[in-house]
Amino acid sequence: MDIRQFGTLGYVSSLSLGGGGLGQLWGTTTREECIATVHEAVDRGITLCDMAPVYGNGEAETVIGETFEGSLPDGLRITTKCRLGDIRSEDVGTLLDESIDASLKRMNIDHVDIFFLHNWITSDDAQTYGKGTRRSIVERTVIPEMERIVKSGKALSWGLTGIGDPKVLIDMFTSGIRPDFIQIITNLLDSPGALQYPGSSSQPRDIIAAAQQAGTSIMGIRAVQAGALTSKIDRFKPADDPESLDFRRADPFRSIARDVGKSPAFLAHQYALSMEGPATIVLGVKNREELRECIEAEAAGPLDSELVDRIDLAVSDNPYR
Repeated sequence: MDIRQFGTLGYVSSLSLGGGGLGQLWGTTTREECIATVHEAVDRGITLCDMAPVYGNGEAETVIGETFEGSLPDGLRITTKCRLGDIRSEDVGTLLDESIDASLKRMNIDHVDIFFLHNWITSDDAQTYGKGTRRSIVERTVIPEMERIVKSGKALSWGLTGIGDPKVLIDMFTSGIRPDFIQIITNLLDSPGALQYPGSSSQPRDIIAAAQQAGTSIMGIRAVQAGALTSKIDRFKPADDPESLDFRRADPFRSIARDVGKSPAFLAHQYALSMEGPATIVLGVKNREELRECIEAEAAGPLDSELVDRIDLAVSDNPYR
């Protein structure tokens, strides 16, 4: 598997194992199958596992704890995250501490390599919908508290998830904010799906460009947009759900996948791996079969520019681009 430069942590595999599938967000599986999937991922060269408490109410992190029993393989990196939402400054430190301590306990480790803020970032005068953290809180309180946690040794670095108001995120970079790492939507629809901040365009490629300019290392997320870029969404979704809408928008892409003899998931991962910026693409797989398909897609190499252009043209009328 390709190995790429990854900021202060050195190098990372071009694929990372995400916790969404292990936490059963993307369809049902079993803990036993998830443990087997983690073992195989590491055996096949994946060097980073991207976890969070929200992945199955701690289930994904519990899988990590049971897989390695407190002894991680050499070179394996682990991340976790925290959602703060619309929070008062005085509560930030306590919630960050409680979150990372619980994550470390579930995973049976004493530190993570990256600790992410994992929710919308909004302007101070915007609606947060109870889910976003206002920019001034992030800059004046969250970042110093993250740096405190890094100094404590519970995390080696900190990062942001690049969702929320894209104008705010881009301006944060241009005004000098430098997270060690950032996770950014990386898929052919440029769609965050249910992570979309209401009333804004997502602009993930603009956020990627701003992060690159700032020298922040990038993890690409949602390569198959929560199942919308696969053959079939493997869980119930109402017709007006963002993932259902994206699934229908991706019909022309699925036709291209059939034409070139690849599954939509295979081709979507190849596309994400071909995008400039992200050092690693986070997988949402829930079993070994899905993992193997992603590894095969990575081994097939980047897409040629003509096929990328054909895909872009086929989905260019969707409202996220």
